[in-house]
Amino acid sequence: MRLDSLTPSRLVVALLASGVIGGASVSAINMHEAHAQTPPVATATTTTGVPVALPDFSQITRQAGPAVVNISVVGKAKNRDASYDEGDDSPFGGDPFAQYFFRHFGPGMQPQMPRRGGGSAPVVRGQGSGFIVSADGIILTNAHVVQDAKDVTVKLTDRRELKAKVLGSDPKTDIAVLKIEANNLPVVKLGSADSLNVGEWVLAIGSPFGFDNTVTAGVVSAKGRSLPDDSAVPFIQTDVAINPGNSGGPLFNARGEVVGINSQIYSKSGGYQGVSFAIPIDLANKIKDKIVAHGKVDHAKLGVVVQEVNQTLADSFKLPRPEGALVASVEKGGPADQAGLKTGDVIIGLGDKSIASSGDLPAAISLASPGDKVEMKVWRDGGAKEITARLGSLSDKGEQVASAGGDASQGRLGLALRPLQPRERSEAGLDAGLVVEDVDGPAALAGVQPGDLLLAVNGTPVRSVAQVREVVSKSDKSVALLVQRGDDKIFVPVRIG
Repeated sequence: MRLDSLTPSRLVVALLASGVIGGASVSAINMHEAHAQTPPVATATTTTGVPVALPDFSQITRQAGPAVVNISVVGKAKNRDASYDEGDDSPFGGDPFAQYFFRHFGPGMQPQMPRRGGGSAPVVRGQGSGFIVSADGIILTNAHVVQDAKDVTVKLTDRRELKAKVLGSDPKTDIAVLKIEANNLPVVKLGSADSLNVGEWVLAIGSPFGFDNTVTAGVVSAKGRSLPDDSAVPFIQTDVAINPGNSGGPLFNARGEVVGINSQIYSKSGGYQGVSFAIPIDLANKIKDKIVAHGKVDHAKLGVVVQEVNQTLADSFKLPRPEGALVASVEKGGPADQAGLKTGDVIIGLGDKSIASSGDLPAAISLASPGDKVEMKVWRDGGAKEITARLGSLSDKGEQVASAGGDASQGRLGLALRPLQPRERSEAGLDAGLVVEDVDGPAALAGVQPGDLLLAVNGTPVRSVAQVREVVSKSDKSVALLVQRGDDKIFVPVRIG
């Protein structure tokens, strides 16, 4: 689930434009799940004569393949003036920077013919993958596979085609649950992503480009990956070949257990380029249970916007190493606010989980439920402390991950500052802060712009130019500026040493 609060998109895009942050965008995929026993192992010999064990996935394919299904959808494109473009349904909205690296395949549907000008929206058709998790017809797939679908058909490996009902869909985690009327169906065996190791062999079965029950294999490249606008999911990264039509299909370990649902790929072309992402089955199964029981998912929220801690920010907050989730904003009256969490705090632990990066926090919150109590380890004023919060409900707003890349009057920072006028304070809803009149040097390189509001330095709220000058004079290598641009807030690290 996502944590909750402000959306610093405009400020992030502006910082992107100044070269402080890298952009990204996403491409979806599909796959199927099934179960099998540990496969036989083949042996190969390297050039040095050392035998190497290679997995044989044929047994997994025989046993799991019948539980993997092809999903066909029919719907209507949204009414628009231009011809239908699947990129319009990207979770990155209109962010031009987001589209450069990743591309999401949207609902997986394509129009029967392009439409230009007015008139009714064209009928669109698409395909994806899914897998059967219970013998009475419960199927898991991606939410984007069935997004806006009016008609969903499931094709089994025995060539039967059955109408499916969408029991529920959760766009935040990209999980959907379907139901077909059938009994004694083959099912997959579910495992756990926690037991996966980087470098371990994995297998995918799905319908890339409509080719049913296509098998591809590779290794786990990384775990716990955070992607733009998908901060609720700690993705499994693999080098398994995944393409359009694989979305919603299963990712198996070498024991024939489903460990993930293939969901996205990194691509500049729209096709496979060696970097694929799967949703951990542990999270997917929890979402499935909620959908089956209630028809919807109520996500937990902490009520903060968090951002990554780089070396510059770590130096500014006197952290031993760059780690944790830096709190850029706290939702007023939200769970974090009520617990005493403050802007400038760095969350380095949640329960028994360490928070190594900003994406770890939303991923950890996604496994909790509204009303749960969570123990947080927080770095504040150069030391660690414990804070307990009771999580709220995202249906009430959620956590998001912000991205970031003065003399105090044209001095070490390269900032010319002045106090806010009473009218400006009133319009901005602030008690304190300084206006950036001019910017040069380190602050300009970091992406600060004239007109920005400087709210805090190293987590300390600022009320005067003299105060900023004093804080900066005591800083060694860097400072962390809390900047507001429009309605968005973010910490900007500035190196001064």
